[in-house]
Amino acid sequence: MSGGVIDIQFKGEFGRVAPKVIDRWIHTAASAAQRYFGHYPVKRLELHVRLKEGGKIEDGVTFEGRRIEISVGTDTPSAIFDADWTLTHEMFHLAFPDLDEKHVWMNEGLSTYLEPIARVRIGNMSVEQFWRETVEGMPDGLPEPGDRGLDRTHTWGRTYWGGALFWFIADVRIREQTAGHKSLDDSIHAILAGGGDGSVTWSIAKVIEVGDRATGTKVLATLYDEMGQKASAPDLKDLWKRLGVAIQGDRVVFDDGAPLVEVRMGLTQKYKD
Repeated sequence: MSGGVIDIQFKGEFGRVAPKVIDRWIHTAASAAQRYFGHYPVKRLELHVRLKEGGKIEDGVTFEGRRIEISVGTDTPSAIFDADWTLTHEMFHLAFPDLDEKHVWMNEGLSTYLEPIARVRIGNMSVEQFWRETVEGMPDGLPEPGDRGLDRTHTWGRTYWGGALFWFIADVRIREQTAGHKSLDDSIHAILAGGGDGSVTWSIAKVIEVGDRATGTKVLATLYDEMGQKASAPDLKDLWKRLGVAIQGDRVVFDDGAPLVEVRMGLTQKYKD
């Protein structure tokens, strides 16, 4: 793995799961993170895989930016491994600083947002599937009655999808304001390059300052003012229209004449080998 070593430790019996299937699953998740950052985000990762009964991949947790623990069912079919998001989600936690409990939505939301982007860029997810999950999932992050902003509303929806919505809106705005010359990628790369990985604790002010400086904008600061302690609800229907994406039954339909078509395409552009 370029730039890092993954020390894999198994606990339990493999059962019906072939070791090569698990190796491929780990390699795919690691490749998604490596390609996104240009190198693996940490020099050494301890990956503890607990093999247990069942057919699911679950219970992924990242500790101190250097260790991931995750459970794998010994009857899990290969298709589940090939479509899994859990391990990639955890690997993105390695590359972002720890924040206080009030701002956990930033950590969880970032992994929720970047995981499918990284997977679609390496060909592990289709563009259509990415947009279906985005269009269908982002409304779960919108505020409900009584909401007091992302910092003060710690429901599951607001933590994961609300956080993802923050980063998604930020990415769109950065690309729009810089005519596609910068993106959220620049912010996240700069945070990691500045020492902001999962082993350290930063203030949200530092995250925003470093992230905005990398893009030459005030997008993160402005958006945090909008969403941090207020129940701000972006007009998603209008955003989907401007991006040129719609769900029509079983189909994902794209409008290449939409105003933000270049933004939409840039988000999921595959890496050039």
